[in-house]
Amino acid sequence: MSIEINQINKSFGRTPVLNDISLDIPSGQMVALLGPSGSGKTTLLRIIAGLEHQNSGQIRFHNKDVSALHARDRQVGFVFQHYALFRHMTVFDNIAFGLTVLPRRERPSSAEIKQRVTRLLEMVQLAHLANRFPAQLSGGQKQRVALARALAVEPQILLLDEPFGALDAQVRKELRRWLRQLHEELKFTSVFVTHDQEEAMEVADRVVVMSQGNIEQVGTPDEVWRDPATRFVLEFLGEVNRFDGAIHGSQFHVGAHHWPLGYTPAHQGAVELFLRPWEIDVSRQSSLETPLPVQILEVSPRGHFWQLVVQPSGWQSEPFSLVFDGGRSAPVRGERLFVGLQQARLYQGATPLRPVAFAESA
Repeated sequence: MSIEINQINKSFGRTPVLNDISLDIPSGQMVALLGPSGSGKTTLLRIIAGLEHQNSGQIRFHNKDVSALHARDRQVGFVFQHYALFRHMTVFDNIAFGLTVLPRRERPSSAEIKQRVTRLLEMVQLAHLANRFPAQLSGGQKQRVALARALAVEPQILLLDEPFGALDAQVRKELRRWLRQLHEELKFTSVFVTHDQEEAMEVADRVVVMSQGNIEQVGTPDEVWRDPATRFVLEFLGEVNRFDGAIHGSQFHVGAHHWPLGYTPAHQGAVELFLRPWEIDVSRQSSLETPLPVQILEVSPRGHFWQLVVQPSGWQSEPFSLVFDGGRSAPVRGERLFVGLQQARLYQGATPLRPVAFAESA
């Protein structure tokens, strides 16, 4: 079941929450709505579900306009962050609930309900807990019950609002893998909200990065990571270092050092340079490739490499982070290193300049 979102606008009072949102989700795809608090991702999910209504725009499921349909008529399963299980019902009865309250003409027989719930219990690996109550379950088990309950009515679309946000880190990782496997098996269309970048990258087929009611970028996890469309996406996804510099002619300047750009940008003057920690060249000796001196402030072993926090020596004021592979000799606090710039991204405010790879200093 495909989802087409066309020019959705939503305000609460005078506060705009979604600004002209358009998005196509193909049938069978798992999509993450990723962004910080206040980005509009949960409101968009609730509009898809029919739990909120847009001020303007259209929602279509497989070319059918569902904009005016009540949530119960959209054939959507919804999983909340805090489970929303019925405390007085067993696991079995919680999963069966959506089936038992269907109109009589649509309600399966008691035998069919039992068969369907039993199959779902096996699918979510909770058959041995069918007669327990929610208070007797762990957080991860409760979330599996909530997911099974959403799937019991055989929804066309599954929507999840930060489904693992209330769980500890290890349980979240396990459930992420499990949800991905379940999606591969059942091939349902799914949209989930998260502020967890790792969760979005690991589980989703496509990631929709949102900020302040706008879509910043839509792409595969690899696309949004390797080729961020905006400065917001670059800074929001993963750790990134920012440096102040300037462009003069066809050269980029940091302190007393400068690098050829290979072209002459239209913009001249102050710019900002962004580098992820592993995009920085590091050496124990100064060279054309690594001319900028730094001093190590913090050393964090990471198995086959070290994560360092270093202080620039005279060319920038703020410490920054880098990845160092020093062979057999471990780096130590206070040690002097030299760094260079590799695969840098330049911005003038929010405007990206042409990506460059700095080669040599002069």
